[in-house]
Amino acid sequence: MKKPVRFVLLALLALFTLSGVGQIALAQEATPEPTPTFAPSVEGTLTIWADEERTPAIEAAGAAFTAEYGIPVNIQQMGFGDIRNNLVLGGPAGNGPDIIIGAHDWLGQLYAGGLLSPIQLPEDVAEKFNPLALQAFNYEGQLYGLPYALEAIGIFYNTDMIDEVPATWAETVELAQQLVADGKAERGIAIPVGSGGDPYHHYPLFTGFGGYVFGRDAEGNYNPEDVGLDSPGGIAAMNELDRLVKADVLTSATDYGAAQTLFQEGRLGMWITGPWAIGALNESGVPYAVSPFPMMEQQPRPFMGAQGFMINSFSKNQLLAQAFLTEFVATDEVMQLIYDANPRPPAWLPVADAIEDPNIQAFTEVTTEADPMPAIPQMSAVWDAWGRAILLVYQQDANTTPEQAIQQAAEAIRDQIAAGS
Repeated sequence: MKKPVRFVLLALLALFTLSGVGQIALAQEATPEPTPTFAPSVEGTLTIWADEERTPAIEAAGAAFTAEYGIPVNIQQMGFGDIRNNLVLGGPAGNGPDIIIGAHDWLGQLYAGGLLSPIQLPEDVAEKFNPLALQAFNYEGQLYGLPYALEAIGIFYNTDMIDEVPATWAETVELAQQLVADGKAERGIAIPVGSGGDPYHHYPLFTGFGGYVFGRDAEGNYNPEDVGLDSPGGIAAMNELDRLVKADVLTSATDYGAAQTLFQEGRLGMWITGPWAIGALNESGVPYAVSPFPMMEQQPRPFMGAQGFMINSFSKNQLLAQAFLTEFVATDEVMQLIYDANPRPPAWLPVADAIEDPNIQAFTEVTTEADPMPAIPQMSAVWDAWGRAILLVYQQDANTTPEQAIQQAAEAIRDQIAAGS
């Protein structure tokens, strides 16, 4: 499948050589025209924006790419969260790169802005990816990202206190209360809250009681006209949250940092969060394992996220970018390097199948019972209002019932979506 791409690339290389571009053979010798903020796409040089953790693996792929085609690879490091905003700012003006690292839920905004090119994945390469990861990067029927990792939240539990997380949510809550009553833990269970309410970490509670953010159409796509946070299931979830706060099972005092400290110091029995916490917990030495969510009224479904590589539609090197991703990133070696730098469930099946770490295996299992984070632009209207509703419950606001809080939030979200913002 690679031969046609290589043939066209060789033809391009001949043109680059005639124009003088092909005379640069090594990535470190590339000298694209600098800009005050961004390293932009330059014809004949592949430019990639990446975060610090993924850079070493991309450098390895870049070295192989340069050795094969004589095309330099220029990597600009920036914070993961800055990459999307910088592309939105710089892409249309020609200051974007050829390739970015990013999350699948960026797709709606980037697609709406005309900033992404579809990726043509050869069949023999596509079959090596987790189908859930490819599904996450599929937008309007086309693939817009080459995934490298999946993520979803589960339950970290202290194995000195707990043999296993019970099968049901009711039993899990009882266990959390018993750990505190017996003096084994300062807190039995924690869901990060923070100043914004943290809807992301509370989503399994909503789905476990029958709530949802957006409904689906006949094709399975999220429908922004069907907001379900104030559905009967969403109201039931808010009432359950209210019950747990009143019983002091959950508290707003455990934001992410406080929960992490409590867990690492052996003072928290169970902590709901994701695989990004593994590195710090391993360094702390706290004994732990990971569990999927116990059954609530129905199967809880956390948000599933995917991370991957995307091609800037304003790239001056579209074919080079395609070849780099499908031939040099989609390999066992590079995908293993990406995993080693920041372990989380790999999207590349040959790497995923070789993993023996039971915690990564547990998080991989969680992703199979998860909802892809909505990538539609209307999702941006959801977070603030939903988070405020959650905070009202934690604050035990006397003037607003849990039902009223989520109904008001859902109406605000519908109004914002209708206004197109």
